[in-house]
Amino acid sequence: MEKVLDGKVAVVTGGSRGIGRAVVQKLADLGAKVLFSYRGDLASANELLSEIHAQGGVAKAVQADMAKVADIEMLFAEAITEFGQFDILVNNAGIAIYRNIADFSEEDFDRLFSLNVKGVFFCCRQAARYMADNGVIINIGSTVTRVMLPTYGAYAASKGAVEQITKVLAKELGSRGIRVNTLSPGPVDTALFRSGKSEEQIQHLASLAALNRIGEVEDIADMVALLVDDQARWVSGQNILANGGFAA
Repeated sequence: MEKVLDGKVAVVTGGSRGIGRAVVQKLADLGAKVLFSYRGDLASANELLSEIHAQGGVAKAVQADMAKVADIEMLFAEAITEFGQFDILVNNAGIAIYRNIADFSEEDFDRLFSLNVKGVFFCCRQAARYMADNGVIINIGSTVTRVMLPTYGAYAASKGAVEQITKVLAKELGSRGIRVNTLSPGPVDTALFRSGKSEEQIQHLASLAALNRIGEVEDIADMVALLVDDQARWVSGQNILANGGFAA
């Protein structure tokens, strides 16, 4: 694989599992040095590090809670200390709580928004302050902002906020050549997606995609690779839907 990101440094939040793990692996394969956060799954983080190092890549894992500003500041300080700069940020860390709006508690709302919105916002703040010029920020959104799915109200609202943060930040950082986009997957086969769903429900969601399947984490990682490449240099402030033609 051509090392098109040789000399670049990437920060990926929530990088030990699911989509984040695939993104970390992809960026490392393309030659970037990758620093990724994990909240509690040390075993998965170490397993990923071993895989990357075995392939000659460079990566470091940092335990951090992306719902806490102090941890966010520590993560980016670590990137600067370890690698001297960072050029790519993928805001992937997030949670989903599936429940009808009528049944949603204040505690669950605050927990979801603290990570999905506050976390992304303050990661973007650190990038705005310290990212190298001509960098790339990708905020992971969701196709659910485009459809009407029961039990997704709070989650969709949080991802709608991410889309708006992206648009404003793209305008604020454009003069520095920094591109900011939202990448919005449809249903992707991860533990987060499968949580609380029956196999019948999963197959129904698969049938709603034009390509008639659930996405794979590699599908999203490949889209990240496209967006960080210089060939996407004229794409900023956009919401890119990576959903196989999903429509509910």
